[in-house]
Amino acid sequence: MRARRSGDTVRALVEGGLVTRDQVEEATRTAGERSQTVLEVLLDSGWVDRSAVVRTAAVSAGLDYVELSDFTVDMAAVSMLPAEFARRAGVLPLASEDGELVVAVSIRQAGDIELKDDLSRLTRSRIRFAIANRADIEARINQVYRAEGELHDLTSDLTPEEEGEDLASLTEVTDEAPVVRFVNLLINQAINDRASDIHIEPTERDMRVRYRIDGVLHDAHRSPKNIQNGVISRLKIMADMNIAERRVPQDGRMSVNHQGRRVDLRIATLPTVWGEKIVARILDTSNTQLGLDDLGFSDDNFDRYRASYTKPYGMILATGPTGSGKSTTLYATLNILNRSDVNVITVEDPVEYRLPGINQVQTNPKAGLTFASALRSILRSDPDIVLIGEIRDHETAQIAVEAALTGHLVLSTLHTNDAPSAVSRLIEMGIEPFLVGSALDAVLAQRLCRSLCERCKEAYVPDAAELQRVGFDWDPEAGLPTIYRAVGCSACSQTGFRGRMALHEVMTVTEDISRLAVSRASTDEIARVARDQGMTTLKNDGWRKVLQGRTSIEEILRVVA
Repeated sequence: MRARRSGDTVRALVEGGLVTRDQVEEATRTAGERSQTVLEVLLDSGWVDRSAVVRTAAVSAGLDYVELSDFTVDMAAVSMLPAEFARRAGVLPLASEDGELVVAVSIRQAGDIELKDDLSRLTRSRIRFAIANRADIEARINQVYRAEGELHDLTSDLTPEEEGEDLASLTEVTDEAPVVRFVNLLINQAINDRASDIHIEPTERDMRVRYRIDGVLHDAHRSPKNIQNGVISRLKIMADMNIAERRVPQDGRMSVNHQGRRVDLRIATLPTVWGEKIVARILDTSNTQLGLDDLGFSDDNFDRYRASYTKPYGMILATGPTGSGKSTTLYATLNILNRSDVNVITVEDPVEYRLPGINQVQTNPKAGLTFASALRSILRSDPDIVLIGEIRDHETAQIAVEAALTGHLVLSTLHTNDAPSAVSRLIEMGIEPFLVGSALDAVLAQRLCRSLCERCKEAYVPDAAELQRVGFDWDPEAGLPTIYRAVGCSACSQTGFRGRMALHEVMTVTEDISRLAVSRASTDEIARVARDQGMTTLKNDGWRKVLQGRTSIEEILRVVA
């Protein structure tokens, strides 16, 4: 069986042009000398890319191929198989799917019936193999099963009696201490799982850990209550917080090294009835390297936005709720505008990402450095472009508007539900309507929605009643469109989605909209004129992405009212 599978894979490699017939003949001679299969010799030879070989072998064997480097492993599936067996056999449970446990195995194990029987007996579940690189399997086994060992060590070392000790002693722990290793594990696993936030939440009987992945929270761990104080105190020490103060919220920042790169985390504590809750925002600096082309702009929205940020002065606002990607869009814009012949200064609270070549100012209200006071100083520092982290009050808004009117390009964020609401919001903050109409050049409203998993998304033709009910914009003369919906598979941890993209609404402030601002027109009237002048609403931008097969109707309705 094993030799036949190897032969099928080798033929597929030759047909796919990944190896030559001469290489196969040489591998055949070597295989006879070493008592190996031809495929094993090819894998060891370095003639071909290992991932491509494994993928071809999986297709040849009629099995799924899994790229574990960016795969979110279901911890519930992991818990079904003892760590000792997983390490010894070199296999990794990935997810439960259609009543089967999907297990990652190497090419050599794909036809091992005994292994499948052993797995079925241990997990009391039907088994389905998926092929992955053996080195990746071993690395992820060490990664996901470390939690069990760390948790055991931690709960045995941090007994309830020790919880009453002086927490200051935690500052003296070594890197090998169980609490240190456990906290490092939580952070590393969150980064590997592409999480944006880590939530550590004390409950009445235990401590819950959740990761926010693609904008949705997922349970990651349930830990005994008696380790709660140690874990929270360790995080507070790493973020340079006061570990003795548990009654008031605190903020801090820390950095960790992950696979050779630095990752920053912003830490916030919140006292609750069962102890302090900690939320760690993972600040992935790779987001600061994104270009606007990577953010999913449709052609017309991008053209309208580019026409604004290429002007030498004026105000551009990015609006949307917290976590909608506003800062990422503004940073991507700054990456384009940042040149040696311009002076770019930002004032932020906090400075989440460090940008090379840009002067970034961190507000410090306790020292009197607020957005407004920082802006006054910035305008005396000869800036060309100013980024304001957020417009929160009248004074900041007034200075920002004046800066836009005096020859500066001002970028900032504002919390509104859509682009037209930004005009009314500035007027409500006390800015004179004629100044709003003159200074404001464009408003970009944004939301983040999940992208459908390319492996399992399912095409279907909806009925007209469903599309009319949700307000879907389609051409009746062209017939009902073919769109996609989420299904769920091992590659996306049964969610049906993998990754996120942005929905945009770009409103250019034309003369008509300026006149409406001066006359204090309602948001609905401003929105109507903006749509008449070509503005695509957030929902319609979402419908376009649904028609492109990139997301689903349900996901658009989840993020856009």
